[in-house]
Amino acid sequence: MIFDNLKIFSQNVRKNAFIVNTILETYSHFDIILLQEPPWSIIHTIPSSTCCKGEALVGSSNHPNWLSFARLPVNQSDYPRVMAYVNIHLSSFCFSLQKNIINHKDILLILFFSNNVCSFIMNIYSDLSHSALKYLKDTKVNINNLLIMTGNFNIRDRFWDPFFPHHLSISDDLFIIADSFNLELSTPTNPVPTRYSDTAGESNSVINLMFLCNGSSKLNSHIIHPDW
Repeated sequence: MIFDNLKIFSQNVRKNAFIVNTILETYSHFDIILLQEPPWSIIHTIPSSTCCKGEALVGSSNHPNWLSFARLPVNQSDYPRVMAYVNIHLSSFCFSLQKNIINHKDILLILFFSNNVCSFIMNIYSDLSHSALKYLKDTKVNINNLLIMTGNFNIRDRFWDPFFPHHLSISDDLFIIADSFNLELSTPTNPVPTRYSDTAGESNSVINLMFLCNGSSKLNSHIIHPDW
């Protein structure tokens, strides 16, 4: 079973290509890498029937040991803010991007097969307007066997942030969404901040969360790497 030793790394890289390249080069012991706010840049120009100078081909970091998954942007304001890399040693599990189910620049849904069972993993970047969560709540997407929902949710709440004394209504929406997918909030084995503030007087925070399949005996824990 793929679940026995499945290792997933999730990180908001803040559009930093150096961090992405470092992760891809040094984190080969992980099976899946989920990134929020990946960098996008012009790789080169390609021939165009409408422009004599050609059209810009935009892409993100690639590595021969990783299969990359991201929604293609429609225009310059539509660059995806979530991306996934799957280690090539898992290529036999037929990972695929499921735009037919969710087509949103801040939500990435990938599917894979293990022992003829179809399973899903979701990567989310929720901006300060919480547009991704509002989309999930309003569209009421039906996904069976979602194993993991994780990412940068940009929500501080006393339920997971010991340095924040308040409870926010958007957190209730997040729990409703998680419950609809049969997921529960995972408590890290080392409860430390997931974002360290660069501003003097501003406290560190917990805004990166992981929700795991309810009752799973194999996907049942996660750890925070404070160095990132």
